[in-house]
Amino acid sequence: MFPSRTVALYTGRLFLVRTFAILFALVLVLQTLDLLSSSGDILAMPGNTQAQVWTYVSLRAPQIISFLLPFCVLLGTILTLITMNQNSEVVALKAAGLSAHQVLAPLLVASMGVAVVSFVFNDRIVSRATATLTQWQNVNYGAMPIDRGDRANVWVRDGDDLIQVDQVRGRGVGAQLGGVTLYDRTGGNLQSIIRAPQGVYVAGNGWRIGPATRFDVASGQQAAIPSIVIGRGVRPDQFTLASVDADSLSFGALRAAIGDLAESGRPTKALEGALWHKLSGPLSAVLMPLLGAVAAFGIARSGKLFVRAVIGMALGFAYFVADNFALAMGNLGAYPPFLAAWAPFLLFLLIGEAVLFRTEE
Repeated sequence: MFPSRTVALYTGRLFLVRTFAILFALVLVLQTLDLLSSSGDILAMPGNTQAQVWTYVSLRAPQIISFLLPFCVLLGTILTLITMNQNSEVVALKAAGLSAHQVLAPLLVASMGVAVVSFVFNDRIVSRATATLTQWQNVNYGAMPIDRGDRANVWVRDGDDLIQVDQVRGRGVGAQLGGVTLYDRTGGNLQSIIRAPQGVYVAGNGWRIGPATRFDVASGQQAAIPSIVIGRGVRPDQFTLASVDADSLSFGALRAAIGDLAESGRPTKALEGALWHKLSGPLSAVLMPLLGAVAAFGIARSGKLFVRAVIGMALGFAYFVADNFALAMGNLGAYPPFLAAWAPFLLFLLIGEAVLFRTEE
């Protein structure tokens, strides 16, 4: 696969430099545009200053990088191969006996490294930044949440009653509630509102909250209550798994959440698709050199180099459209989770190989 170590290092370096240069430029532009639209909301919260704006940038930038990286790999591939084609480097390599796959091999290996870095980056940084940013936005950019693993703003229904919790810490019977509000309703009519700063699970007997205050709607009176047990029919998983955001969880945490949901008899198909996509998404970087390979071959003086570059871009962007479509179908239950995550990858892998064999091999 690598007849020349020098050529492999040269090609791989060209590809990586162009890919990350494009990534830096696009992240800078999109982060600036995003900040222009969000800075007003951040500074509208009393007490927020420039420090909170930079905090927002630190949380939003990983999301933008994760979103743009596969596109930049595609653009970096096409730019690298167009440059090599124009300089007749591809012609020289083929004249030396290299096949089309051998010409692309350094790019495929480098893109595999990019895929590994992308997975680690998404799993360790993007998921935590997304979880923190989501909780921060839920409080309108107010006081920053402390624990990034907490669930925020969870609503649970207990018969006619509604229970709202600002933050849920822990899992299972060890779950702790913070900022509990009970809307006591009878026949759809609000009877009273009970608020407490904290609550814990009482095995088989509901949730004990306190010290609480009770506001009676009919009389307009408010009374203090040392403690009270609410939600006797509410299980801990209804709080901890009430809103599982796949983007805010790492691969291991999401797999554990899916297991907990499955044990509770709740649907998990959409989350299983998101779990598989945490693998297939970063691996899409390996497809980009194959889909953009049409820009590497053909005679540059024929005037069709631009057309080949457009075809490579069209194939790459068609993959992203198909990938989003398959995920949407998986969320609706039309596709099985594995198929929703992997079908576009396997389909375009075959398309890229077919085009390469048909035109060059």
